[in-house]
Amino acid sequence: MESVIVVAIASVIFGALIAVLFFGNYFRKRTSEVQSMAKAEPQDPIRNPKSNHPAPKKNHPKSQASDKNQNKRHHPLDLNTLKGHGDAVTGLCFSSDGRSLATACADGVIRVFKLDDASSKSFKFLRINLPAGGHPTAVTFADDASSIVVACHHMSGSSLYMYGEEKQKDPQGKLPLPSIKWDHHHIHEKRAVLTISGATATYGTADGSAVIASCSEGTDIILWHGKTGRNLGHVDTNQLKNHMAAVSPNGRFLAAAAFTADVKVWEIVYQKDGSVKEVSRVMQLKGHKSAVTWLCFSPNSEKIITASKDGSIRVWNINVRYHLDEDPKTLKVFPIPLCDSGGNMLHYDRLSLCPEGKILAASHGSTLQWLCAETGNVLDTAEKAHEGDITCISWAPKAITVGERHAMVLATSGDDKKVKLWEAPKSQSL
Repeated sequence: MESVIVVAIASVIFGALIAVLFFGNYFRKRTSEVQSMAKAEPQDPIRNPKSNHPAPKKNHPKSQASDKNQNKRHHPLDLNTLKGHGDAVTGLCFSSDGRSLATACADGVIRVFKLDDASSKSFKFLRINLPAGGHPTAVTFADDASSIVVACHHMSGSSLYMYGEEKQKDPQGKLPLPSIKWDHHHIHEKRAVLTISGATATYGTADGSAVIASCSEGTDIILWHGKTGRNLGHVDTNQLKNHMAAVSPNGRFLAAAAFTADVKVWEIVYQKDGSVKEVSRVMQLKGHKSAVTWLCFSPNSEKIITASKDGSIRVWNINVRYHLDEDPKTLKVFPIPLCDSGGNMLHYDRLSLCPEGKILAASHGSTLQWLCAETGNVLDTAEKAHEGDITCISWAPKAITVGERHAMVLATSGDDKKVKLWEAPKSQSL
């Protein structure tokens, strides 16, 4: 019995010794850590600016600078950016010689840039202030680079203004700013103008005047004489709401993309004296399974290219004997080569065919693509062409100066207050 008690006492004493040693070691470590932390306080870069051990936060600016440099890297086809817009750019258009580019901006200003060299570091531009309260939605040139037609939306409805340059110089020998030559108000009641499309009428007996189509967000489209502003005709798509309308390059046809899958085409009929006689519907493009979002004519006005929400592009031959009930023919069908993160096919918002008819530019959101018009193959893609959605795309009507060479140039505008110039993909890529 006594031996058991002795063993128990010895166990207790031995356990107590182990506990003392353990806790003693623990408290020594804690004291050491506190002393170490106390000694490190003077090395705080805020209290000691001369410290040779900068805080880790000083590495962040380098990381941000790297991100900025990464963002500044241009796409290989990115030629230049036209800056100076105070708000989203809602429309743009090249002059017939390609040397001027007009832009419509939500800041209420029309700017006409002189593109003597598309690679220049700066561009001269003419500034036209619109009447107060107007929100410009589209712009196009009329007869020449000195005449500009602007669609504007007000609280009371839509207006159309034509600005022309004054030929007489002021006492100082300078030409005054362009002034309003004609204007029309409440042209589509209270509906906004989505697009305006202009062309020089050269087909048949046309007299070479500019004809301009204004397309409302409703179902109506009005044709105007560019120089005089005379109303030449009115058509109705009867398709719930319009997406856009375009006049063929020779001024013969008017086509509209609207809410339905069909595209309606009208012919602008000219009289012997060159004036417009009537605008009559002549054909309908049937084949898409969903709404057509955009269309464009070929340079020779004999074909139409359409993009639809059904995920396809169609090329149509409209050079048919429609007066003998010959229907337009589908020449080609291409799938739109765009998908979202879930693999769902997307559609194009806008199209523009280059003057040579070989390259089709198309956009969706902020993505810009160049396609071969013959095969539908993607030639190049700029996934973030703009920091916001692309609002308008248009090719220069002919090759323009880029440094010491000439090249086909595409202009794009966006919600990011910018207009960008892009060079066409190399011809060997076709």
